[in-house]
Amino acid sequence: MSLKAPQLKHLVEVITRMTAFDRPADAVLSAYFRENTKLGAQDRHLIAETAFACLRRHAMMSALCAPHPTSRKLALATLVRVRGMNLRELEDADLSKAELAWIAELKGKAPELDLAGQTELPAWVIERLGTDNEDDIRALAKGLMESAPLDLRVNTLKMKRDAVLESLRAGGFEAEPTPFSPIGIRMKGKPALNRHPLFLEGAFEIQDEGSQLLGLIIGARRGEMVVDFCAGAGGKTLLLGAQMASTGRLYAFDVSEKRLANLKPRLARSGLSNVHPQLIAHENDARIKRLAGKVDRVLVDAPCSGLGTLRRNPDLKFRQSPASVDRLSAMQASILESAARLVKVGGRLVYATCSVLPQENRAVVNAFLDAHPEFELVPMNTLLAEHKIALDTGNFLEMAPHKHNTDGFFAAALTRKA
Repeated sequence: MSLKAPQLKHLVEVITRMTAFDRPADAVLSAYFRENTKLGAQDRHLIAETAFACLRRHAMMSALCAPHPTSRKLALATLVRVRGMNLRELEDADLSKAELAWIAELKGKAPELDLAGQTELPAWVIERLGTDNEDDIRALAKGLMESAPLDLRVNTLKMKRDAVLESLRAGGFEAEPTPFSPIGIRMKGKPALNRHPLFLEGAFEIQDEGSQLLGLIIGARRGEMVVDFCAGAGGKTLLLGAQMASTGRLYAFDVSEKRLANLKPRLARSGLSNVHPQLIAHENDARIKRLAGKVDRVLVDAPCSGLGTLRRNPDLKFRQSPASVDRLSAMQASILESAARLVKVGGRLVYATCSVLPQENRAVVNAFLDAHPEFELVPMNTLLAEHKIALDTGNFLEMAPHKHNTDGFFAAALTRKA
């Protein structure tokens, strides 16, 4: 692989825009590719992989480029130190003599970094992880720096997992069953599947294995009334609908019209007829109050810092702060409080986030249980065993990239007692 001057120019521009940290990095990339339609698949791959690698290793790359880490230097440092390019591969990149000399020195440079720099996690995040064990912090950080695999969830309404696997392999794709989710497939590499006939027919969706487990532990059944309280673009909604075999009533609530609009094409592909998307103004909307005490199962996939998804969204560590996490945990408590009112006696409430911070996870659930003796915790290992999922994370579901090769997820299951 050799780098061409135009590729470097595009890469520098993308890194410049991403490191403004004023909007999500994937949105920056999508917008850039829409502006530059002549970029080929290989160019896009090189730009995307390198820009995200730069964000994942931003502390190290900045230290290597000190005292003046320009976007061009950051791009070159990432290409050489993270992506392993050598000087020969950079011959066509139109570099100056000074740049070539700097790159030659770069190979052996080892800047001194503190724990935050070494782990590529802000000091405030390390402080709030709730552990002083440096080995644990380093292991988690290393997992969050890896690139995430591509996982698919099979739509069991339309096809069995084995049939989808067989079809993908027959088409030349390398794919394996996911280790924990009974309805998941893990792809080798990152093939583009959004035009694959099985995707267009709704036989599978793209969904991280950890997220699939969250949907499964709800345990939605045929004929029940189920609410996905913060449905977003509906990945888990579709899983719940399939669990219900498209019977009963499944409400998909969200405060964002745009997110619910993104659910529409996915819903059409899925073949589900029991889903009712509903835009709500806030967690105490009148539409919610009408369902008080009537719902069998409620999923609260709460808005959170997203710090468990740094493999995919490395920019989040720069766009979140202690203050934003404090605001989020107050909002999470309020949403959980409101969602709990819907659950009928004997019904199940699942609270989940894609965060690795105890403040957004155990702390929210424990405070809720202290205030609501009518709810009790259902041990997560019991629920996972019911689904024949070979995983034991104790009372809570706590998934982590370095242990399970999923995003960082948390979930707690609660039952309303008589």
